[in-house]
Amino acid sequence: FKIIIITILFIAVFIAKKIFVFLYIKIIKNLKFVKSIPVDLIKKLMKPVEIILYIVALNAIIYVFNDFSRTKLLSNIFSMIYTVTIMWSLYIIINTLAMIKIKEISQKKSNIKNELVNISIKTINFTLLLITVLILLSQAGVNLTAILSGLGIGGFAIALAAKDSLANFFGTLSILVSDTFSQGDWIVVDDKEGTVVEIGLRVTTLRTFDNALITIPNSTLANKAIKNWSKRKIGRRIKMIIGVKFDSKKENLQKAVEDIREMLKNHPQISVGKDYDISNITHTKLVSKEDEIGIKNLLMVYIDKFSDSSINILIYCFTKSIEWEEWLKTKEEVLLNIMQIIQDNNLEFAYPSLSVYNEKNIKIENLSNPTTDI
Repeated sequence: FKIIIITILFIAVFIAKKIFVFLYIKIIKNLKFVKSIPVDLIKKLMKPVEIILYIVALNAIIYVFNDFSRTKLLSNIFSMIYTVTIMWSLYIIINTLAMIKIKEISQKKSNIKNELVNISIKTINFTLLLITVLILLSQAGVNLTAILSGLGIGGFAIALAAKDSLANFFGTLSILVSDTFSQGDWIVVDDKEGTVVEIGLRVTTLRTFDNALITIPNSTLANKAIKNWSKRKIGRRIKMIIGVKFDSKKENLQKAVEDIREMLKNHPQISVGKDYDISNITHTKLVSKEDEIGIKNLLMVYIDKFSDSSINILIYCFTKSIEWEEWLKTKEEVLLNIMQIIQDNNLEFAYPSLSVYNEKNIKIENLSNPTTDI
């Protein structure tokens, strides 16, 4: 008789599983947001329910073998198993939805930052773990009132022991509220420089340009001066000083300066004038819109000074792109154009040299080579 009932239970579980999979797939296909969920994640969501069905079947089999009676120990064990499985299901669902949300944020502009989603998920996961432990302790017969009372009495000691962790947590809140940097930003803190990988509850991780990983406590970041190279829309600086020989003609020098200035003004990748529309940006801060969002378009080309061995021309401008490789390409084009302009205006680049004169101001030798013997 028991074997017949157990067989019926196995068949019922098998049929229930098939029905569940059928309904699950049918419902899932009708949900619009599911199209963005990878197939492996959908399969992960099915696992907890299948496990619950198997646990129910096992519980029923044991109940039948035990002459249709329950023991307190078995009831508590199965209650704990159900609790862990249900919490695991919630964990998978929450993290799956979080992955969908992060994907949506990365694909389109959103006011929600990745850091907020990450920290929220970590907080929820920790809360789920804490609730699971408390429920398991309660099911095991532990007096939760006594434990919670003990935590209240020892809270001060725990706070002192975890003061660094608390400082890092409040440092995390300070970073998020002040919006100093975000994931993917290129920042410099003291002698540490790199791209922000993640802002965690305790530390922020940086990936350096030599591909090392650095972890910095958030309490440290909250109290340090941070240089953020990514907080700019337009304007990566090109600054250079070129020197031409002292025997250059004034007219040629003036013409070269004007040609360089015009070349930069007409260059498609050099920022001049209104390259970025800020009329639709509204804010309540009493600061310059350009400085707040990071726009630089200053362009200057002037004869700067007479140095020891050359007449110096200052070139100061900004590229439209802030990306390093694009900036390098633009800078290379500017340098090649300047070389051509210098050549077209019959000028020559100066090089370090030394002239020696006697007491009667008669030139006796021009030392273009520092190793020349006198």
